[in-house]
Amino acid sequence: MQFAPGYRRFALPAFVGAAVAAVVFPPLGAVLLAVGAFVLWFFRDPERSPPDEPGVVAPADGRVSVIRVEDGRVRVGVFMNVTDVHVNRAPVSGAVRTVTHRPGAHRPAFSKDSDRNERVDIELGTDGGDHEVSLIAGAFARRIHSYVAPGDELVRGQKLGHIDFGSRADVLLPPEYGSGDVVVEKGESVRAGETVLARR
Repeated sequence: MQFAPGYRRFALPAFVGAAVAAVVFPPLGAVLLAVGAFVLWFFRDPERSPPDEPGVVAPADGRVSVIRVEDGRVRVGVFMNVTDVHVNRAPVSGAVRTVTHRPGAHRPAFSKDSDRNERVDIELGTDGGDHEVSLIAGAFARRIHSYVAPGDELVRGQKLGHIDFGSRADVLLPPEYGSGDVVVEKGESVRAGETVLARR
């Protein structure tokens, strides 16, 4: 099993603490061991294979929490629960135009207030228009890690970042897409890099 970068920063202290506590106070050692195991599980990074069918794929595991039109473009958002994989993937193949970090609040990612949360916006240029992926922090997420930089060429389903213990990933579709091009519904479970969200 692969793990997202940074897992050692959380898992190692828990496992070291568990080893020490096992001698001094075994119940605490058991708790710390469980914490370390949870961190490894949370940072898991399983392989994914994009589908053969065309379309914009989900940037994250989770449930569709947002489908709306804003300024003439359709936004589809995926809320990542604590049980979901938190590695994010490119919804389409294309060139990274910009990567922009925007500081902000840390409201629950499923709430409307989360639109003002800290985020990283990644703009992808494609033959079919520009797509924007937004990695949005939540109430407990404090670190958004982008793996890409302007100029990078990505293929659909390629890993582009992860959020420590958080929260939501959105795709803002090009103006050519309408609400009728979205093929998922709110509340539907999706898998990063595999589930098609929209097609034209």
